[in-house]
Amino acid sequence: MILQLSAGQGPEECQLAVGKLYHALQKEFPDMRLISQKEGARRNCYHSIQFEAKQNLSFLEGTVLWICRSSFRPKHKRKNWYVDVSIIPDKAEISTEQIFRIEKFHCGKKGGQNVNKVETGVRITHIPTGITVTSTEERSQFQNKQNALKRIQEILNEEDRKNTNLRNHEAWKEHNRIVRGNPVRIYEGDAFRLRYYV
Repeated sequence: MILQLSAGQGPEECQLAVGKLYHALQKEFPDMRLISQKEGARRNCYHSIQFEAKQNLSFLEGTVLWICRSSFRPKHKRKNWYVDVSIIPDKAEISTEQIFRIEKFHCGKKGGQNVNKVETGVRITHIPTGITVTSTEERSQFQNKQNALKRIQEILNEEDRKNTNLRNHEAWKEHNRIVRGNPVRIYEGDAFRLRYYV
């Protein structure tokens, strides 16, 4: 499961809360693995942090409230800072496992003494995805097989790229969405003590 902590369009105090929340969750769920982070201008401040967790942390999805006076602006009256916790859909896994079904067939093209006598055409199916590619351009079965394998790999690479772009797009949409109210957790003070959770 991939989660994103985000300050959204919030001020630097929200960015500081993102860092504090990530470290608090690390202590609570030590098997978390950092994927990426976008740092803010100040030390320990983050616009967003993405991480992966083995266990189901869907109960964290929503808004986290940090109640604390600003350490950056001591005279500022505001003391409620919000962080968005979003679940980012896992990238659809495109299996690149090299399991293929290779079929040979007669090409049936005009010309050449091997036509309809030797199986030079090649059809390759990538079994995990069902993607099928046929090559009949070359007179050599070996060359047709190489062409088909190259095309199938290009298709797999393109599908993988599309899925990566989709996940990044979803993450960016979530970065700009913070719902204030009904927080799933409330932390307090510089020590970031957990006061309330759903």
